[in-house]
Amino acid sequence: YSPDGRHLASGGGDTTVRFWDVHTSLPKHTCHGHKNHVLCTAWSPDGSRFASTDKNGVMILWDPTTGKPVGGRSTIRAHKQWITSISWEPMHANAACERLVTSSKDGSCKVWNVRTQQCIATLSGHVDSVECVKWGGEGLIYTASRDRTIRVWTAESNDVGKLVRTLKGHAHRINTLALSSDIVCRTGPFDHTCSKFKSKEEAFQAAVEKYQKFKSGEPERLVSGSDDFTLFVWHPKESKHPIKRLTGHQQAVNHIAFSPDGRYFASASFDKKVKIWNGKSGDFIATLTGHVGSVYQVAWSSDSRYLVSASKDSTAKLWEMPSGKKAKETLPGHADEVYALDWSPNGSSVATGSKDRTIKIWKH
Repeated sequence: YSPDGRHLASGGGDTTVRFWDVHTSLPKHTCHGHKNHVLCTAWSPDGSRFASTDKNGVMILWDPTTGKPVGGRSTIRAHKQWITSISWEPMHANAACERLVTSSKDGSCKVWNVRTQQCIATLSGHVDSVECVKWGGEGLIYTASRDRTIRVWTAESNDVGKLVRTLKGHAHRINTLALSSDIVCRTGPFDHTCSKFKSKEEAFQAAVEKYQKFKSGEPERLVSGSDDFTLFVWHPKESKHPIKRLTGHQQAVNHIAFSPDGRYFASASFDKKVKIWNGKSGDFIATLTGHVGSVYQVAWSSDSRYLVSASKDSTAKLWEMPSGKKAKETLPGHADEVYALDWSPNGSSVATGSKDRTIKIWKH
């Protein structure tokens, strides 16, 4: 979903990127350009660009209105091996929204300027594949790798890519990271009111105000999930030691998501369960049981009252927070495993993408 919730885009194993009209559920543009499976996709926080990367290490930037590649060169040969994740710079840090960071299986990360299509900095130091990268709201970039470490880098414009600290503690490779400010950084100036902005300056002001209001004296919290079945909570800006180690899952942790208000986070695992934790202290709150297959992804509604989870058992389930132990609704209909899941930032609908090559949009 785009930050304002008006557009939906998808990338798939058939090497195409498609932009969908949310209201009519028909594809607006089908974009060819990749020569291999499209692995990750990301919207810029102002909604003006959409980045997609593939297994060959190629990155393409699309204009969502025309469905054509942006800029002079259509493709950027970003990495030698496949690209594992992308993250854009938040809008409150830079009004232009033209920097993003890619992480790759070759163990390096690169920071790109989208307008000039040049690589600004290369973050090297990990000795194995980098699985996940996040660009935080406090001017730091976080990378998590198979070498069991998380590295924190500066993202300030004059010295991009300086290593600040290395966070150690996990006993196995790290699969996923989540920041308490994820949703705020992703949606930029937009919220559930569907407001439109006259100018870029006005949108930038709105993004800054929204971030300051969200922050209100709390440090940015990072949660990492790993194949060692545990999660760690960190305050990466302040110290290199974890605040808390969270145990309880019986198999590898797949995906973590903070609620938009930062009060809770949810973790999904191969052990078929979703666990809910306190977002400030890391205390355990509840286990959501009901799926009969591995849980791949979780997503929160924009008001933090509901959670939806996607699973290998071909269903998605909707849970009420933080009280519900049993699912409020089950969303059936897919013919195979549900891999992808997103809740529209304006709150109106949920999209699920499955191995059966369909995308379903659910409205409440």
